[in-house]
Amino acid sequence: MSLATRLYHGEVSYDFMRRRRRWYAISGVFVAISLASILIRGFHFGIDFKGGAEFDFPAHGHTVTQARSVLDKTDIQVEIAQSVGASPPQIRIQTKPLDEAQIKTVTNALTSRFNLKADEINTTTVGSSWGSSVTTKAVEGLLVFLVAVILYISFRFEPKMAAAAIVALIHDLLITAGIYSLVGFEVTPATVIAVLTILGFSLYDTVVVFDKVRENTAGLAVAARKTYTQAANDAVNQTLMRSINTSLIALLPVASLLFIGAGLLGAGTLKDLALAQLVGLASGAYSSIFIATPLLVDFKEREPGMKALAVKVARSQAAISAREARTERTSRAVGAAGVAGSTVVLDKDTRDSDASADADGDQERVSPARAGVGSGSPRRPAKRGKPGRPSGKKRR
Repeated sequence: MSLATRLYHGEVSYDFMRRRRRWYAISGVFVAISLASILIRGFHFGIDFKGGAEFDFPAHGHTVTQARSVLDKTDIQVEIAQSVGASPPQIRIQTKPLDEAQIKTVTNALTSRFNLKADEINTTTVGSSWGSSVTTKAVEGLLVFLVAVILYISFRFEPKMAAAAIVALIHDLLITAGIYSLVGFEVTPATVIAVLTILGFSLYDTVVVFDKVRENTAGLAVAARKTYTQAANDAVNQTLMRSINTSLIALLPVASLLFIGAGLLGAGTLKDLALAQLVGLASGAYSSIFIATPLLVDFKEREPGMKALAVKVARSQAAISAREARTERTSRAVGAAGVAGSTVVLDKDTRDSDASADADGDQERVSPARAGVGSGSPRRPAKRGKPGRPSGKKRR
């Protein structure tokens, strides 16, 4: 029987809910590190968010340091200088917003220093107003998504499940943003798309677990066999292998995008998308099991009905334990009495057997004459007449 089947049928179970304080502590450490990085290091926003000018051109054997030095001579500050692409290698330089004269100055300096043609330099300019508009739209899209999640889960399940799911989503957002800040990857519109994607995936995992929790807790107060915590823990164990399998299947292609597409092939546009998805998928799979469901248990166990159910279940389990203990003591007593009775019966049978053996031996020691046993027929006693009357006829 497979592990998934044994988990589903309760033959193997791990108590996730009893250790939920530990999961909260682990998540708290990661969230604290993420917040510290966001506040101290900040984000490295792309040109689409902050505005500016971007120059892409073939490297032709030159380095990023050489390209930066060319722009330093023009008194134009370089914000980002990086190598992108692998075949052929490209150099990308980003600056603050520039006017037409400054753009022409940079283009002339690059063409003369790197022996480039004017059409080999791809220039992109984004105004600061456009960047702020993109930022506003990204925030609005995130808020609309969160509101839609709250309304759906509240209508489909219950408000406490919606609250737990939102906390788990915020947890995933903070950890993903913190990793982005620590690594220093550029935040682009592709990053926003990836974040919205992984939030949807995290919500999918959470809804799967919550649906099983709702199924396990239906009619729980009437049966009074388990507490809400126990039923929720069973739901997590029953959906554990499904969550692990779906997460691994989703993580493998995303990891290939990050390590092969962006790392080996040099597709720079893929790393912004792949990193957010990789971190978000892993964090979403973790939060649906270790954050969302334990928070739901904490919310529900504060309800008066769930407190009364916990007391009832505790009494019922205590009564069952006492009954089992009495049954075990009775079984032991009956077993001990049975052993003693068997010994008495065995002794009686032994004595009877010995008596029979002795009787048989005595019978064998009696002589044939006394026993009335001879070589022929049994001996018969002789007939005798009455005294004073001889046998025969009477004479007259």
